[in-house]
Amino acid sequence: MVLYWSLLLFSCASKEHVPLNVILIMADDLGYETIQANGGTSYRTPNIDAMAKSGIRFEHCYAQPLCTPSRVQIMTGIYNVRNYVRFGLLDTSQTTFGHLFREAGYRTCVVGKWQLGKDSISPQWAGFDEHCLWQVTEGRIDSTGRDTRFSKPVLETNGQVKTYAADEFGPEVVSSYGLDFIERASEGRKPFLLYYPMILTHCPFSPTPGSPEWLMDDTTVMQYKGQAHYFEDMMAYTDQIIGNINKKLSELGILENSLVIFTGDNGTDVPVVSMLDGRSVAGAKGKSTDAGTRVPLVVNWPGKIAPGQINSDLIDLTDILPTICEAAGIEIPVEPKLDGRSFLPQLLSKPGNPREWIYSWYSRNGEEEKARIFARTKEYKLYSTGEFYHVPKDWDEQLPLEKDLLDPTLEEIYGMLSNVIVDYDDRRLENITNEEQ
Repeated sequence: MVLYWSLLLFSCASKEHVPLNVILIMADDLGYETIQANGGTSYRTPNIDAMAKSGIRFEHCYAQPLCTPSRVQIMTGIYNVRNYVRFGLLDTSQTTFGHLFREAGYRTCVVGKWQLGKDSISPQWAGFDEHCLWQVTEGRIDSTGRDTRFSKPVLETNGQVKTYAADEFGPEVVSSYGLDFIERASEGRKPFLLYYPMILTHCPFSPTPGSPEWLMDDTTVMQYKGQAHYFEDMMAYTDQIIGNINKKLSELGILENSLVIFTGDNGTDVPVVSMLDGRSVAGAKGKSTDAGTRVPLVVNWPGKIAPGQINSDLIDLTDILPTICEAAGIEIPVEPKLDGRSFLPQLLSKPGNPREWIYSWYSRNGEEEKARIFARTKEYKLYSTGEFYHVPKDWDEQLPLEKDLLDPTLEEIYGMLSNVIVDYDDRRLENITNEEQ
């Protein structure tokens, strides 16, 4: 009997100490309004909705208005004002979640879209053991002007460039590599971090293998925007990829020991108009409005996250790094101090330490004089130039509130947000130690 209880206790202890796997998926140009679970009615997203049903979805998650700024922010947990150099670059002096997980003994992999440095080993510099990526050393288009991310893709796998056949689909190739990485890590009993900044749903809006026009109309990849009506097919394929990842985790028996996060890097692209809770939402990628910055956030961790939760706390992409590190028990260095804060308690149905505000410093190419700067609560938004908006009544920011007419409550909110902006005013590139790039 003593031996039985000893074995039972050993078994329970072993289960408790199995390291957590983390899969972070970030769709490209996918706003909050596109997801059915969020109230979107223009597209079907059954797999993402299933994640929300079995986990938690957040109603107020915000990104930067454009891809590279958001990628730098999510990977470092630091606001762009402190470490964003220019478009298409992650400065090599920065510490990412890739570094932290790799140093903690995790196998790390990034698949999808890179666009963070043109050196063939830049993904390794950023903390990833393996990669299968679009747009590392190669540009967006080939010598004929063809976009190389979808049909006949040009991808780089662990430093090796390959041009695939016309009937191969870039998002499928990188996703398959990610699934293979999950399987190999699982078989080797090694905890893993898979970061998947998706290729979809960025333009050119083009047929997918699920479209009737697939392999019949390839002209869309010769245009920057393509044809906006294909966005629906691209949404469906995005959702299918999410389903395949969760299916693989289930097949391998590691779903309950895997934290899966799905979000977006900025709002939907400009040609796309979608319906959300009965109102029309025009894509606003590149703009600092709600439609340009509000993104989906759905998190699943069976057995840990109670199913069917809806959370209205304020979240931004700097919060991802501290959250996944805390969940995995990985220590974060004291310096540089992060701007993000962990929302792990909220995932576990605890109050946590919700934000009162988020901050944004946005300049596509890093020019300080062109930066669009604001701080906001869930409802109110203040720009450094003085415009103050009540977002739920003015989604497109056309009717700034007059400062002289604010009631005491709004004056307090205005003052708080103003102080946030002032606090960051002198912090430009304070966290960059290698500015020569």
